Amino acid sequence: MALIQETPDLSAYLAADEVIDHDHPVVRRTAAHLAGRAEDSYAYARLAFEFVRDTIPHSQDSGDLRVTWRASDVLEQGTGICYAKAHALAALLRAEDIPTALCYQKFDVVHGLVAVRFNGAWHRQDPRGNKPGVDAQFSLNGERLAFPVDPKSNELDYPVLYAKPHPAVLGALQGATDRPHLWQTLPTAL
Repeated sequence: MALIQETPDLSAYLAADEVIDHDHPVVRRTAAHLAGRAEDSYAYARLAFEFVRDTIPHSQDSGDLRVTWRASDVLEQGTGICYAKAHALAALLRAEDIPTALCYQKFDVVHGLVAVRFNGAWHRQDPRGNKPGVDAQFSLNGERLAFPVDPKSNELDYPVLYAKPHPAVLGALQGATDRPHLWQTLPTAL
């Protein structure tokens, strides 16, 4: 699948905003800790991915009722659904000057992940969190996502790489009082 940048300006995929707040102290501290263990930007990206995937449980898997959407809140509270975890990973990667986009898949509901830019190409990564039947891995050599789409069942990969969260995703996260409420308002398409 050909991935399409929403904007040709690569600096948009390094920017901080209210959601991907990589200028926040908790994001900076986490990034500095991970960067201290990495010998290069590829190793840092893999460590950041594994940190978000493995140390921040997906709130559905853990039973956490809280809804997070801002990257710093995800890192501070240690919980989030796929979108929130993608925001946290994007913030950690952008904090170390690695261009990172938000991207989405459609199943019964929209699923969120990221794409990182290395060697002049975008590579999708899914920090959702592994569990039985889900084995997402950081890879620049072929996708190792949590959920491959089945086009025969109306599933699809959205090709657009967003610099900011899609408004439907952000609206659902910000409008939810708790995770059960969020489950009723998750976008089913973009």
